[in-house]
Amino acid sequence: MLHNIFLFKGKKFRDLKNLNIYSYPNNIIKINDKLVVNKIIKEHEEAPEKCFNSNNVNISKPIAQFIKNLNIYTACIDHKFIIGLIFEQEDNPYDYKEIFEELMHEILNNQSEYPFEDDIEVENLLISLFIDIRRFGDEVIEKSPEIDYFYQRDSFYKIFLFGIDDVGKSSLVRRLKTGEFADDYLLPTRKFHIEYLQENEKLFSMWDVPGQQVFRSKWLKGLQDSNILIFMIDIANQRRFEESKKELWNIINNPELDGVPLLIIGNKIDLFNYQIDNYHIHLKDLRTEISNNYGFDEIRNREWTFLFTSVKTSYNIDQIFSTINHLISS
Repeated sequence: MLHNIFLFKGKKFRDLKNLNIYSYPNNIIKINDKLVVNKIIKEHEEAPEKCFNSNNVNISKPIAQFIKNLNIYTACIDHKFIIGLIFEQEDNPYDYKEIFEELMHEILNNQSEYPFEDDIEVENLLISLFIDIRRFGDEVIEKSPEIDYFYQRDSFYKIFLFGIDDVGKSSLVRRLKTGEFADDYLLPTRKFHIEYLQENEKLFSMWDVPGQQVFRSKWLKGLQDSNILIFMIDIANQRRFEESKKELWNIINNPELDGVPLLIIGNKIDLFNYQIDNYHIHLKDLRTEISNNYGFDEIRNREWTFLFTSVKTSYNIDQIFSTINHLISS
């Protein structure tokens, strides 16, 4: 499984003082890791003839190396940039050769210039490649016999979980998978996660994507073939309702997603200290307020429902899969 992607950028690779290294989602390779950096560079310097051409740009054939317990697979572009993938130790990088080359062709054929001119362009490139290659590995290379079994029985479903940052998406996945909630799991994640969750006779692949602004343009890359969308809201942070609403409607207005059911989760209900006697009345009023803010009554072309939750206290967590099943079967 792919767990990291990086890019070297510099006028001369050997000039480490002027070499920039970008990574996603973690900085596994750093400029002071001279052994790793120099071995990657040396391999491409010694094999310049192993190239294919894309839009008059030379891209080296990917090279696999195992350096300091890192399973690395790299390609060099015009001897100016090196893009590398880091896999789990037991993976065979050559299983990813075709998809790696295909994506590099696609990126460079769709650009008039290198898409590596500034830090934002580099970050977007790495995120896009990471999502595409991770999806390929998850759905094609690493599909286990158990997953095959569910595919064959038409009981395998893809859930796409989205929402802006700091609403509790990754904590929800953790709660559903392990039953646990941890305070040290609260920092917004920059990682792209796929978790498998089994519920009765169904297997769900839950795609959890980071919600920071820089990542939102990449959501559409993970939405293909989704059986259900889950949109998550922090109902205690009204200052971000307008921002959150915009991202919801950007997704559900996409005609390619017409008909895909939608579960809207209003998380962090534990932050509302309502009196027990009037609890349901307060919830009804709060739901009406949120619905008006987000324009839920305007949702068309799909089955949808709204559910209050508290990932922290487990409130309504046991209702999530039954609600998903209802929406999928509607």
